[in-house]
Amino acid sequence: MSEDYGLFGPGSVTWKVMGEPVLIIGGFRALILQALHPPSMWGTAQNSELMDPHAAWSRLGRTIEFVRVRTYGTLDEVERAGRRVRRIHSRLTGFHPYTGEIFRVDEPENLLWVHMGEVDSYLDIARRSGVPLTPEEADAFVDEQRRAGAVVGLDPADIPASVAEMRDYYAEIRPKLFACKEARQGLRRLYNPTVPRRMLPLKLAAPSIATLVVATLPRWARRMYGLPATPLEDLWATTTLKALYQGTRVVPEQWRYSPDARRARRLTREAGPDLAAVS
Repeated sequence: MSEDYGLFGPGSVTWKVMGEPVLIIGGFRALILQALHPPSMWGTAQNSELMDPHAAWSRLGRTIEFVRVRTYGTLDEVERAGRRVRRIHSRLTGFHPYTGEIFRVDEPENLLWVHMGEVDSYLDIARRSGVPLTPEEADAFVDEQRRAGAVVGLDPADIPASVAEMRDYYAEIRPKLFACKEARQGLRRLYNPTVPRRMLPLKLAAPSIATLVVATLPRWARRMYGLPATPLEDLWATTTLKALYQGTRVVPEQWRYSPDARRARRLTREAGPDLAAVS
């Protein structure tokens, strides 16, 4: 009986990309980018603990765990996690504060926007950090992530399957984006988060991390937040990401990677030289 690798498996670009520690920056970038779609932001703010500074950390932990299971879990684990998320989303509605419209949180446009915010952020940070990815591998990553989109209820046929299709998607949806009040609040909290006492060092590092996260956003996104949006920020962010990535490379693998990422790398090496070269 073959081993259950979940949605991806040895040789997948997803396994190659997602295990790198620098991708933490991609996760935070995704949150700030996703906040620029007002219905998605309102639906989240009105139905979750995101806007409660004392509870937001727990919610972030649940999101990280969902991404971990979706990336490395077995098919059964992924289905259970996805079923729970879909069930929760199906019960939730949002309120448009300007028009009074009531909308479903799980409307395809909202789900797709959140999905693409993750895909774009993880891929952008990986490529700018220097994770070795060919253009074909970048396209493969976007394509593989359609499986992740299906977990939350999207039709894979409706999800961009390449970097070019993702670029077209962003060009089409940008007129609908802006930084609402809740998005701006979330951005400010990134600089001064409320964290458990045991994680106080993270609070001290938050301004530096937030500055880097914001600088990695597309210029159009920074402009929506009213922030500097010049090539200088791009250059600084890319240089810093490369330094972070290279810095992690000197750390022994058993400490550099999470247990799931170490297992993924081991399985890829065991699968053969062709797949090991991808990882």
